[in-house]
Amino acid sequence: MAQLTAARVRANLDRVRERIAAAGRDPGEVEILAAVKYVPVDEVGALAEGGITVVGENRAQDLAEKQDRFGDAFTWDFIGALQSRKVRDVAPRVRLIHSVASDSVLAQLEQHPAGEVLIQVNLAGEESKAGIEPDMLGDFIERCPVPVGGLMTMPPAVERAEDNRRHFARLAELAGEHGLARLSMGTTQDFEVAVQEGATIVRLGSVLYG
Repeated sequence: MAQLTAARVRANLDRVRERIAAAGRDPGEVEILAAVKYVPVDEVGALAEGGITVVGENRAQDLAEKQDRFGDAFTWDFIGALQSRKVRDVAPRVRLIHSVASDSVLAQLEQHPAGEVLIQVNLAGEESKAGIEPDMLGDFIERCPVPVGGLMTMPPAVERAEDNRRHFARLAELAGEHGLARLSMGTTQDFEVAVQEGATIVRLGSVLYG
């Protein structure tokens, strides 16, 4: 990834908003979260200068380092796989944890509460990915000791974004069934389909930085 500049980030952000509008949604209704896993700490400031307001980090240690330096510049979310032993480090630092998906994490949230979480749902049944099975979702939500604001999913990597439409539509159905407002779904490969199916947060990386 070439060194980021505020001008490039702003131009890319404008193009993403145009694509959301072309997909039939008001860009103001869809939160654009910049995934910063591969953004060096010295370049995070260019995101703020380029108009990014929400960032998501995958690693607890990197979250702490970047937030300690740029804390007030962004709203911070955690989007990576969450190990139960890291809950105490992550929970007080973020607005949302997007990836709650295990009983061990629920146990730690009881001791180290987060403000709000999203439940990760494994809609494609991929063994390599975390996530609650759809038929177990209601029970899992009931047992969560902190507020559940919505759902998140990471569907399979596909050649055609359209192939993931059914997963996004199903997540929206599940959110509706459980009265949940937030839908974190869609990445660079398929965010336009995700917003058509009701995404309220899209997690974007290379489309913002390239």
